Order: sequence, then structure tokens, then C-alpha cells
Amino acid sequence: MTNRIHNSRIGRWAALMLGIGALAAGVAAAQTAEETQRNVELGLQYDSAWALYASLKEQAGGGQPLTWRNMPDWSGLWTRWTPGGNAFDLQRQQGASTSAKLRPEAIAVHDAAVRETAAGILYDEALSQCGPPGYPRWLGIPFLREFIVRPEQTWLSSETVNNVRRIYTDGRGHPPEIERYPLYYGDSIGFWDDGRLIIHTNQLRASTYGRAHPEHSEQTETVEIWRKVADDRIIADVWVYDPVNLLEPWYVQFRYDKTPNPDYSLRMRYWHCSENPNNAVFETSEGSTQYTDFTFTSEDDRE
Repeated sequence: MTNRIHNSRIGRWAALMLGIGALAAGVAAAQTAEETQRNVELGLQYDSAWALYASLKEQAGGGQPLTWRNMPDWSGLWTRWTPGGNAFDLQRQQGASTSAKLRPEAIAVHDAAVRETAAGILYDEALSQCGPPGYPRWLGIPFLREFIVRPEQTWLSSETVNNVRRIYTDGRGHPPEIERYPLYYGDSIGFWDDGRLIIHTNQLRASTYGRAHPEHSEQTETVEIWRKVADDRIIADVWVYDPVNLLEPWYVQFRYDKTPNPDYSLRMRYWHCSENPNNAVFETSEGSTQYTDFTFTSEDDRE
């Protein structure tokens, strides 16, 4: 029964993603090269994410507090637009302007991870054990999302392991340094400026941007500018600062499209891979992933 429910859920999700992909194919492409380069250069003007955030806040006159009357409408269900890859993909060989400029040590670690992945040696310390993907990786994960806006904070949530990023927009700062410690999603504060949500995040755990992607350190901090550019589209411009692994700030953009849901049949649900016993895995001696006790019933085989 558990497997049939799980497989039904996956089949329904696959059909949904095919529909979204077809919808995305008929809409405008990502930002122009000029827009990308302009944002890359904006990040280069500042030595830290905090300096960029402070400058944006100063330009906005400290921000515009939300009230129940002027809150933007970000309601509905959203999915990340995938034009053929994750925005965190490096593309270093093409010299793309959005590619990370990694330090030599980080390049060596990343290249080793790519070689091992190509050889089938892959263990994901976050998702293999049903843990949260963490941030900034959260920006690129699939599954449904909700963006819940309130005057004092905004919740950026994903169906994956029911994770929620809380962006405090009530004027508070980050916790004092003596009270800080690494968190999967860090600590995020922000402000509103003419419909745009500007976010600064710190207190992040060291991890990777995804499978066979570069690593980021506990010193990583980010700035995000979220804006709704159409009734069915939200854009997030992201600048990643990591003095341990990056030679310069890494600018990327993510796009989230509103999922058609006219009959309200789709809902945000708690999704956790431990609900299916066949998802239990362990890390092998060579560093790859193996199922602990993978079994199918004869009825599953017929299906």
C-alpha cells in the first residue's frame, strides 16, 4: 500500500512537471546577457553581502513597512522554472558570466566530486538521509512552494521535508555574534522596497549547492532580491559571498512560475522520503549510495 501511494504521488507529480515544462516553453526566456552582467558588476562593487545589503537599504530609504493594505499578493503554488539545468551549475568551461569563480582548493574539491559522481560514487549527506537540503541549495530544489507574505515577516516554504525560510521584515537585525551558530537555512532579515523583497542571510552551515556542485563554507552570506514580475512569475536575484571558496561574489538568478491549479486539487503536503521504507540508504565503503533493504511486492512488479 505504501509503495502504491508513493508511486501514484510520483506519477501525478511527473505529469504536473510535464505540464509546467510545456507552459514554460511558451514564455519569455531568462534575463539578457546585459542584465546578467549588470548584476554581476553590482556584486563586485561590494566586499561583503552585508555591504551590498546595507547599500540597497540605504537607497530604499530604509525600506517601506508593509501593512495589511499594501501587501503584495504572492499567493498560490509555485515551482522553479528549469530551462535545462540548475542555476548553480558551473559551466566554467564556457566562461559564462554567471559561473562561480572558485578558489584553487575549491576547484580541486569540486573536480573530485564530479569525477566520483561520473564513476557512480555519490553520497548526499543532506538528502540521502532525508535531511533538509539547506540554503542556498533550497533555491534550486523541485517540488511545490508557497510564499506567504505578512507585514512582519515572509515565509518562503517548500514541500520538500516541509522546510520554511522565515524572512523577518519587522526591523530586527541578526542575533548578536555571541548567539550565532550554523543553521540549515541560516538567519534571514529583510525589507520591502516598491514591491521588492530584499534579504540578507548569514549563519549558514557548510555544505554544497547540490550533488556534484561546489561547496560553501560557514562564512557564506547572501543577498536576494525577490520581485513579482507578472501574475504568474516571481524572480529571485541572488548574490553569494563566500571568502573561503569564492574569489568573487557569485551572481545567479532563479525563476518561479505559478502552477495552474484552477480546481484547487493541488495542495502543499508534508513530503519526507522516510515515509517510504524503500528509500532508506547507507554510504558504502567507497563512498557511494546503496539501499538498505530495497524490496518490491509481486503486485508492484506487475504495475
